[in-house]
Amino acid sequence: MSTSTLTAPKLSIGPIALDVPVVLAPMAGITNTAFRRLCREFGAGLYVSEMITSRALVERTPETMRLITHHPSETPRSIQLYGVDPATMATAARILVDEDHTDHIDMNFGCPVPKVTRKGGGAALPWKLDLFREIVESVVDAAGDIPVTVKMRKGIDTDHLTYLEAARAAEGAGVKAIALHARTAADFYSGHADWSAIATLKETITSIPVLGNGDIWSGEDALRMVDETGCDGVVVGRGCLGRPWLFGDLAAAFRVRSGELTADEAVGLRAAPSLGDVARTLRRHTELLAEFFGDEDRACRDIRKHVAWYLKGYPVGHEVRAGLSTVKTLEAMDEILATLDWSAPYPGADAEGPRGRAGSPKNPSLPDRWLESRSLADASVRADIAEAELHHSGG
Repeated sequence: MSTSTLTAPKLSIGPIALDVPVVLAPMAGITNTAFRRLCREFGAGLYVSEMITSRALVERTPETMRLITHHPSETPRSIQLYGVDPATMATAARILVDEDHTDHIDMNFGCPVPKVTRKGGGAALPWKLDLFREIVESVVDAAGDIPVTVKMRKGIDTDHLTYLEAARAAEGAGVKAIALHARTAADFYSGHADWSAIATLKETITSIPVLGNGDIWSGEDALRMVDETGCDGVVVGRGCLGRPWLFGDLAAAFRVRSGELTADEAVGLRAAPSLGDVARTLRRHTELLAEFFGDEDRACRDIRKHVAWYLKGYPVGHEVRAGLSTVKTLEAMDEILATLDWSAPYPGADAEGPRGRAGSPKNPSLPDRWLESRSLADASVRADIAEAELHHSGG
């Protein structure tokens, strides 16, 4: 299985020109340096860090300072910042810029986790449009020449949509792109993303790129989203879990769309990994995790959550899957991988499609009386919202 370094239609986010209009979505515990490096080996794009909490960054907690460290091979460097206080977010942005930690800052306003929305953070925050605008303006100002983008959801639920007003505010504040996960907080990750909302956002925001997120499982899905919505690029999250080669597929698909390749020419660039290819990639991922953590045992523990995603659809028995899910050393992993039939071909549709936990629709948890006003005028609520700054991600 070969990787692709070929170019495709470009997407510009401020001064950053991307070879393909593809962005890796931040995912907690997933999009660390190891996974980002692995994805880069298969295709071009913008690879965003897992979410960094602004308060932890300002306090310089050791784990946070490690998470904002990029490998020398990573360029452009991208960090997603999360917070609920404009001053803290601005201070965090200045740290990232003044100490040369990043080339791009993304802001998370899409987290649907109840512990966050219950305090008014994440996907609940844009409902308070004044606070949202204040946070975005403070980060754009602090970032200076470093481009800032925003990732959000449609809103809290279908009766309390926020994305159009928030997008206009973000555009006015000077962000360089807006990404929309076309679900509400109430949807969590269930059902189908509402791509029509991406189309509406694209019609509304005309001066900067609009990126679509939600239900991108293949190159064909990405092209269909662009064709149906007019969006300028795609943000890929759960679709690449256990499938880092998806980024090579996306690059090939976009090159076909641009006319740089014919469909027949692209066939050789599309991934159809044998079980041996998967085994090598799983092993490579674990090696990169060991380098990232500086600890082989921790790397082996971390890779366990990826095993089912990598092996989805392949003829691998329960005993092998269980062994890989409890492996403690690379040597032990090698012994288990050696028992696989490396010649087993790509299983096609069985290895594709949705992955990760979708959850089910739910009534979002919100602060008392949160929906009564679009303005954060109550100081007690402002104090309460500070508790939303927890180590949760999503969007």
